[in-house]
Order: sequence, then structure tokens, then C-alpha cells
Amino acid sequence: MSDIEIRTRRHEAPSRRRVGAIVAAVIAGTIIACAVFPGALAPYDPLSVHPTQAFSPPNWKHPFGTDESGRDVLSRAIYGARTSLLIGAAATSLGLALGTLLGFTSGLMGRIASAVVGRVIELFFAFPGLLLALIVITVVGPGPISVIVAVGLSTAPGYARILLGQAQRVRHSGYVSAAVVLGHHPLRIFTRTIAPNTLAPLTVIATLGIGQAVVWAASLSYLGLGTQPPSPEWGAMLNAGRIYIQTAPWLTIMPGLMILATTMSFTVIGRTLARRTGSEI
Repeated sequence: MSDIEIRTRRHEAPSRRRVGAIVAAVIAGTIIACAVFPGALAPYDPLSVHPTQAFSPPNWKHPFGTDESGRDVLSRAIYGARTSLLIGAAATSLGLALGTLLGFTSGLMGRIASAVVGRVIELFFAFPGLLLALIVITVVGPGPISVIVAVGLSTAPGYARILLGQAQRVRHSGYVSAAVVLGHHPLRIFTRTIAPNTLAPLTVIATLGIGQAVVWAASLSYLGLGTQPPSPEWGAMLNAGRIYIQTAPWLTIMPGLMILATTMSFTVIGRTLARRTGSEI
């Protein structure tokens, strides 16, 4: 391969990544707009029932058809963005809060506290994330609040491990050692040096976590453990449409596309932020 071809490929790779990031941002912005302004974007009431129009295939009036009750699938998918993103954002926030607490406790406290928290994190990692979420919902009961708690608890150990490694690197860095030598108070060192540098990758982690949380929440709703019908939610729509997958496949296409677009767009944005900030995620 010639030097010109190598330089051309090196130039094309960042360009493709830039285009991918722009496309992902547009898709994510559209989904967020659906969550914030569903009434302005949805052509119909997502709960309005029209039995005579049940199982209408995609047409000009209903671009993605209607479901078994004659409800517009596109409108329900648009309104479902609010529920799915709200659950994803809340679960990610809960997981980050718990992960930050565990990570700081394990990374900055004494050896005994670090060992105890480390064993707790390992105990959580002994269970697959989705299985742990199922256990939590079995104890608490189904519903959106239960999904938020379950997904948040299931993702917290992963966030704790990331922040633990970050806290330990910052704690043993040269500028922290210099602050100790200068006689700065430990609380000042933590609040002004350790915490800001440890929490720097949180934006990247949160962006990636929302996509993961949306998938997990949809999976739990698909199993009938999350948002209950007739409320529009992507996982619940997939569950309702699976019965008619052969006769009315459009019932699952739209919610499936929304889940896929959300996950891919937030993942691409998170990876782009990680490259820009140099975060090791």
C-alpha cells in the first residue's frame, strides 16, 4: 500500500466518524423531541381506540398501521419515547449515584472500607445484570418505578468499577501528591482535585448508560414486568405485537426501530465524547 493511500485512509476515518456522530446527534435529538413534545409530533391520541380500524396495514393515514385496538402505532411509538427515555435517564442517574458512592468509598477510604466495598461490588457482579433486575422486580413488584430501581441497581456495580479505577489513578497522581506535600487539608484535596478529575468521565458514562438502560427497561417491559398496557412503551408494544408477528409485523417494526435508533445514537455519541475527552471507558 502506498503512502498516499495510507494518508487518504487516515483522513477518511475521522471524516466518517464525524459524519456518524452528526447523524447520531440528529437521531438522538429527534427522539428527545418526541419525548418532550409528543403531542406536537404524534398525529393521533396514543390511547384512542377504534375497533373498526384494527390491524390496518401501513397507509397514508397510518404510516405504520394500527394495532389490535385500532390505535395508531406511530403515535404510540412517539409517546413511548417519553416513558422509555424517562426510565432510562432515571435508572442511569440512580446507577451513577450508587456507583459514585461505592467507587469513592472503595477508592478513597481506608483498606478495610475498600475491601468491604470491593466484596460488595464483586457480589453484584456474580449475578448477570438482567437476572439481578428480575430478582429486584420479583421482590418489589412490576411497574415503571420498579424498573428504574432494578436497572439502577444492576448497572451501579459497573459504574462503581469505572469510577473506582479513576479515583485510584487520580489519588496516586503527581498533583495530588504535591497537594499533600503542600499541607492542604484532605477535604480540600478531595473537593478541588480528586473529585473533579474523577467525575470528568461521568458525561461519557451517562450517555452510554442511557442507551443500555433503555434496552434493559424495554426487555423488562417485554416480559410484562415494566410499564403495563395500555400505556405506550416500546418494550410493552413489542410484547403486544409478538402474538401477531406473522399477520401484522408492523406492530413490532416501529418500537423495534425506536429502541435500535436510541441505543445506537447514544452509543455513538458516547464513544465520540470518549475520544474527544480521552476518557478510558
